[in-house]
Amino acid sequence: MSERPTFSPFWHRVRALRPRLRPHVQITRQHYRGERWHVVHDPSSNQFYRLNPIAHEFVGLLDGRRTVEEVWELCLTRHADAAPTQNEALQLIAQLYGANLLSVDASPEVEQLLRRGRDRLKKKAIGQIVGIMYFKIRLFNPDRLVAAVEPVLRPLISRLGLVLWAGLVFFALLSLAPHARTLMGDASSAIAPSNWGWLSVVFILTKAVHELGHAVILKRFGGQVPECGLMLLVLFPAPYVDASAAWTLENKWRRIAVGAGGMLFELCIASVAALVWVGTLGAEGSLTHQLAYNAMFIASVSTVLFNANPLMRFDGYYMLSDLIEIPNLMQRSQRLIQHFFKRHAYRLKHEPAPTTSPSERWVLALYGVLSLAYRLFLFLSITLHVMGVMFGLGLLLALWTSAMWFFLPVGKFIHWLAAGPALHDRRWRAVGVSLLLALAVIIPVGLVPFPDHRRASGVVEARLRTGVYFGVDGFVEEAFARPGDRVEAGQRIARLSNPELEQRITAGRAQIAKVRSLMLQATLEQPVAVDVYEAQLDALEEQLGFLLTRREALDVVAPHAGVIVGADPDALVGSYAREGQAICELVDDASLHIVASLGQRENAWAISAQRGDLELRAHARFLSRAYVSVPCAVEEVIEAGQRTLAHGALAYAGGGTIQTQSDDRTGRQASAKQFEVLLAPGPGPGWRGSPGERVALRFTLPARPLAFQWADRLHKLIQSRVKL
Repeated sequence: MSERPTFSPFWHRVRALRPRLRPHVQITRQHYRGERWHVVHDPSSNQFYRLNPIAHEFVGLLDGRRTVEEVWELCLTRHADAAPTQNEALQLIAQLYGANLLSVDASPEVEQLLRRGRDRLKKKAIGQIVGIMYFKIRLFNPDRLVAAVEPVLRPLISRLGLVLWAGLVFFALLSLAPHARTLMGDASSAIAPSNWGWLSVVFILTKAVHELGHAVILKRFGGQVPECGLMLLVLFPAPYVDASAAWTLENKWRRIAVGAGGMLFELCIASVAALVWVGTLGAEGSLTHQLAYNAMFIASVSTVLFNANPLMRFDGYYMLSDLIEIPNLMQRSQRLIQHFFKRHAYRLKHEPAPTTSPSERWVLALYGVLSLAYRLFLFLSITLHVMGVMFGLGLLLALWTSAMWFFLPVGKFIHWLAAGPALHDRRWRAVGVSLLLALAVIIPVGLVPFPDHRRASGVVEARLRTGVYFGVDGFVEEAFARPGDRVEAGQRIARLSNPELEQRITAGRAQIAKVRSLMLQATLEQPVAVDVYEAQLDALEEQLGFLLTRREALDVVAPHAGVIVGADPDALVGSYAREGQAICELVDDASLHIVASLGQRENAWAISAQRGDLELRAHARFLSRAYVSVPCAVEEVIEAGQRTLAHGALAYAGGGTIQTQSDDRTGRQASAKQFEVLLAPGPGPGWRGSPGERVALRFTLPARPLAFQWADRLHKLIQSRVKL
């Protein structure tokens, strides 16, 4: 642990002041990780501050009679090295004074109060502008309303109420289990544009109940609810209440209960809506059935995905913070990352760390990295979604959020480099380190070429694939091949029997013999009739030849050499087959190739490679034999997009990665158009693919810097979302 500087060059400005805590300040005691802390609450601004025991003692000694220096020296006498340094004492006094928690009789306070009030409003307005995705509009003070509702719900805010809640949720899940397929199938209709109106109404109502849950449980434990309003979540209104008074609750499980209150109330609504939905399954087109599904969908999916997510500053975040007993988790994790760079990159040895606990340090570091990555993911996903619905608004939102989340911090960092007091004796070194760090990122990302790999899924297919059909009606007597068997051209696959056909052949031969006998008799007695009998004989012989041809068709033979795939001919033995009915498929396993499906974002480079404008290399790996890599050559790129997949194995239902249409029964109708690429496997070892076998493909494009690769992918992603 580094030495802390005891003295400050600015101490003379405050050493003779005699400040004191204002009488309206409230202080409550809490315990975090076995240590005592004190939460300072300002009811006028509803702000909260956390003090350790020594800082709390320091503030408590500021009674308006002692000077700041007397209080500091007294703390030094009592706590020695654990006492706050002059810099820490200055920071604490400035924070409390700026929050109107300290008063100083030596200076006129009215103007200071007004100025500090304006400063707080300015900071709040800047915070609203920066967080435009979570913009808040205050409406009224709901404390009286919550105080009237709380006694009614008080019997349920207990252990018995929790047991009843768990029983209701469990019973609802049991009721939904037999209808799981129908439940999943209705999701597409729930998010359809025609249902957006009712979905919005149900969303606002369920979120109002959600916020009521926070407020009622907080009131039950003695807290105040001073503010209620609307939060514009990506410009969509959602109710909110200020439940920050939960921070003054001494018991951490009560604080967790307040954080979970909204989700508990919402899941209760979801359970009741689930029972209504199950009860109205016979009237699926009714408004009641649709509203019940909307409420169940919103009160369960949104709660789990958003409110319970600890990486966003919603309920799950505060619950996690209380559970692991690390307050201000997000701010302190960001400060830890900043401290790491200031300490190790800029060598600021006296920079205070947000924590001295090794366990807290690991938690804060992990949370800081995960929350930063999630913020980037959230920014991209929300912006792309809004751009897909309203391109102009989404573009404005992207520019504004980029400026607030990225450019503004960069500007603050540059200002810190130029005027930060901590760098007064090493500013040029800090500037040099910053430039080196920037170059360490820019050079490998923006200048050094890296292989550009693109991935796709494919399936092994035969160039020659022929359907085998019955050529005549009959009973299937015997099958001579099964799926997977290899047959040669002309080899028998199945045999039919048709007694009626045999009878017609016998009758035809008898008729021919009769006509020949009559023609012989006419030659002796009536030569004029011979021509008539010859015409009849030709017609009968032609008919007999047709029947004999059909009898030959009773033996189903392979049209060419290959492997039997598809249906099992043996399963048809004993059944009556119709002419033209499919029996199986025959693929030529000597002429296999790979059919890959590319999305709309990936077809441009494949087309360029086919035209010779781009050098492209491809490798395939069988999913069943991932250790085998086979080089491939691009044979053809079908430039016209199509929704019918080359094989069902490429779709979700077949184990692939391509989403199909919700109403598709074939399993081969993709939800978005796909572009097929035909590849010829090279002579690599292990090339023993079977038709229908899935493969993973990796295409290697010419090397480019990562920045250009990411920009290209982002451009294609935006094009696919906004349909440019």
